[in-house]
Amino acid sequence: MKSASRAPAALSGIVVAAVTPRRQGEYSIDLAATLELVDFVCAGGVDGIALLGSTGEFPHFALDDRRHMVDFAAKRSRLPLLVNVSASTIDTALELAQEAAGSGVAGVMLMPPYYFRYSQETIRRFFLTFAEQMRGQIPIYLYNIPVFTNEIAIETAVHLLATGAFAGIKDSSGNWDYFAALRTQCARTPFTILIGYEPIYARARAEGAHGAVSGVACAIPELMAALERAIGSGDAARIATLDCRVREFLERIERFPAPTAIKEATRLRKQKTGALAVPLGESEAKAMAEFGEWFGGWLPTALRECGEVK
Repeated sequence: MKSASRAPAALSGIVVAAVTPRRQGEYSIDLAATLELVDFVCAGGVDGIALLGSTGEFPHFALDDRRHMVDFAAKRSRLPLLVNVSASTIDTALELAQEAAGSGVAGVMLMPPYYFRYSQETIRRFFLTFAEQMRGQIPIYLYNIPVFTNEIAIETAVHLLATGAFAGIKDSSGNWDYFAALRTQCARTPFTILIGYEPIYARARAEGAHGAVSGVACAIPELMAALERAIGSGDAARIATLDCRVREFLERIERFPAPTAIKEATRLRKQKTGALAVPLGESEAKAMAEFGEWFGGWLPTALRECGEVK
């Protein structure tokens, strides 16, 4: 298969995994709030924005909503956009990818088809057929997030990336051996490795990852951007301090259904996020209120450590 038109590290650094603002009283995307969110994260010093991924709760939204969001955001953003076009059928994924390519975004992410279980052989054929049909119109990034859908086994990922048909991979597995195998293959056939699991980001970035797609960066873009700068300068003490702040935030949000606490933290940063897809139970709602109080006290110190004066 011929290589798609791409640069191996076209996307790097911190790519924000954005939440998707919802209109009040209905489950559709609030486009005005989306544009405000784009402005907010662009001002936070990050390097790109990923739309409609898991943090963006893409399964909840109609296809027309997803298309319109991408088109509006592409016109607004000063940063490269990476768009998740995952769907339960290959035809829908292709339709979304072709329209995203027409909007001028930097690339598309694609999960294996979700809900039903598929063999690795079928998953390989799914991705190869997708790439063949796209004919190099836009860089394609594999999207491995086994906690929510079929895994792209490392053998499958290596096989696909070795073809040169894919620009890279966003790996949210959190598996260090998986990253190490990707790094080994990347030395043979260059592609972009984006980490989707923040606890290993600082180490992985220092050892060859090109960047992260980070949900934390939607709520606190300044923190992940500062961590990226510290890694770039090799400032070990500053890396340790900022990575500790990232882990503190992650520890606080892990008890909630993803990405509800990220949406709440983003709302507390004065961004319109809309209602949750599913109302929280009584105990979780109480815990979320406690999280909000903690976040309000924790944020000023975290921002000061990032070099912010807010």
